[in-house]
Amino acid sequence: MTNPTPLHSRHRTVLPDWLALYYKHPIELTHGEGRHVWDADGNRYLDFFGGILTTMTAHALPEVTKAVSEQAGRIIHSSTLYLNRPMIELAERVAALSGIPDARVFFTTSGTEANDTALLLATTYRRSNQILAMRNSYHGRSFSTVSITGNRGWSPTSLSPLQTYYVQGAVRTRGPLAHLDDAAFTAAAVEDLEDVLGQARGGVAALIAEPIQGVGGFTSPPDGLYGAFREVLSRHGILWISDEVQTGWGRTGDNFWGWQAHAQNGPPDILTFAKGIGNGMSIGGVVARAEVMNCLDSNSISTFGGSPVTMAAGVANLAYLLEHDLQGNARRVGGMLLERLRAIAATVPGVREIRGRGLMAGLELTKPGTDEADPDAAAAVLEAAREGGLLLGKGGGYNTSVLRIAPPLSLTVAEAEEGAEILEQALRSI
Repeated sequence: MTNPTPLHSRHRTVLPDWLALYYKHPIELTHGEGRHVWDADGNRYLDFFGGILTTMTAHALPEVTKAVSEQAGRIIHSSTLYLNRPMIELAERVAALSGIPDARVFFTTSGTEANDTALLLATTYRRSNQILAMRNSYHGRSFSTVSITGNRGWSPTSLSPLQTYYVQGAVRTRGPLAHLDDAAFTAAAVEDLEDVLGQARGGVAALIAEPIQGVGGFTSPPDGLYGAFREVLSRHGILWISDEVQTGWGRTGDNFWGWQAHAQNGPPDILTFAKGIGNGMSIGGVVARAEVMNCLDSNSISTFGGSPVTMAAGVANLAYLLEHDLQGNARRVGGMLLERLRAIAATVPGVREIRGRGLMAGLELTKPGTDEADPDAAAAVLEAAREGGLLLGKGGGYNTSVLRIAPPLSLTVAEAEEGAEILEQALRSI
């Protein structure tokens, strides 16, 4: 028999209080197609958040569901103790696309685990537990990744296995450097990095940075900043880890990876990825040059990382992305959407800024006439947009309220216009 207790009540009874849910009256999503999803009451929504940037190509993409079904009909699980053709095929493709020479790939089940692995590699390779991270950053919910998260809303403990130093520069339009032009901003951030290194004890292992901060509200530095950092890091032998969990696979439109906007001094030493590559299947991973990846002197495996089913999904999803030039679509449709949002924002007093790249847009809300965050307005717009048939995300740092927009990369011009109209109505309704 079906349990008659409302699903939300059952959720609250058996799951942690800190497990966040969107909306005053949370919704159960039952199925999706293309850029749309439906809830248990039959309401249809245009999905502008894609399961936190995870449904990268489309909901129920036939090529992916077919690959999953066919692989599941053969074998679902074996672990990395056995040769795994889909895993090797996806690793070959990712290594070639990464831009890292002599690349090796290790698959995990999430972005958190990917960043954990990157930290393990960097600290082992450098024989140091010191890590540089960016202010306002987010890298996962595990013990080690929480310890390098510079966003207090997502860092529940100050205990840490690492010694972390936080560096300026990831937020262009707030903070003590915001008044500077791009060149002066970058120079000041580099100076801050040098100062922080002067305070570190011995050799720092790595800098980890999101090219565009996700949870932090889609904030980013001027192009070239991490390349300028790389020049300093290389001088000290410090590794650069680019956290591409949200920026990878062409979402920014201009580049396939976020780090490519900062490439003047070469690629990162380590790149982490997750989310979009699986289109909803649980895939994360790490790419590193062989010298770094092979520095571990103990045995290791992954029970679920590199699962034949998830790897088959990844191969099919990546092939679809490349064959249909979804990076180009993100650039074209995303550019149009950003222009439309900026036109709307110019007439809404509470919108401080529209920022982003490709199909990765942030809308920051403040109390009109101030720089003070307005979380109540953000919550109200989120609710109003849902009532209008549009799903959005939220984010921001301790002093910002941001709506996050990141639809599947196959978004059409008509759908972008539809979403912008619903969002405009939601903004005006408050």
